[in-house]
Amino acid sequence: MLELVLASAAFVLLHLCISGTILRDRLVSRLGEGAYMGLFSLASVAILVWMIMAYGAARAEGVNPTWWTSTPLTLHLQLIVILVAFLLAVPGLLARNPGSVGQTGALEDADPVRGILRITRHPFLWGVGIWSAGHLLVNGDLISLILFGSLGVLAIGGAASIDAKRRRTHGERWASFEAKSSFVPFAAILAGRQTFKPGELALPALIGGAVYLVVLIGHPLIAGVSALG
Repeated sequence: MLELVLASAAFVLLHLCISGTILRDRLVSRLGEGAYMGLFSLASVAILVWMIMAYGAARAEGVNPTWWTSTPLTLHLQLIVILVAFLLAVPGLLARNPGSVGQTGALEDADPVRGILRITRHPFLWGVGIWSAGHLLVNGDLISLILFGSLGVLAIGGAASIDAKRRRTHGERWASFEAKSSFVPFAAILAGRQTFKPGELALPALIGGAVYLVVLIGHPLIAGVSALG
């Protein structure tokens, strides 16, 4: 259990205390962008593997306080929540997004806020956050709270960190992008700063739904348990 706590804390702190902070800027100035990204990616993968292994070890220990379990209602609700997560995350991966690694050139596009970015400028990270929350609906044990809670905090905190980093590095261009988009899903649309255009989302949403079905059916192979209860 302690190892899972340490691994989860290391993963969150690596991203929130380095990735979007002034410390990152200093490391980039010393190492160069390429070297920094290589080392950061290597550290991220290594700690993520550590988390997964620590999660399995914690499960094997058998000491796992539980405060709630799944019910027919929460199981059905979870299926909807996870679908929403996939409908954000998968189109987010497919979109050209200036908030993504290596895609800041999209700020120069005539209309950088298109498709899923009309809903939120951080669709993938919001998808991960909602995915984490969906798993906690039906997993009220301490080990799950540590793992999924850490990933959820990192996803939403990471989105805020990206905004802070891009404001420092891209100034007015990022400010213009922020003004036309929103951090919270649908906030810009509700505020009248953006227009919802379903046609731009049709294909990405279909792909997201297809990936959701594949993961739903393959969940026993992926996680060892059925997502259907």
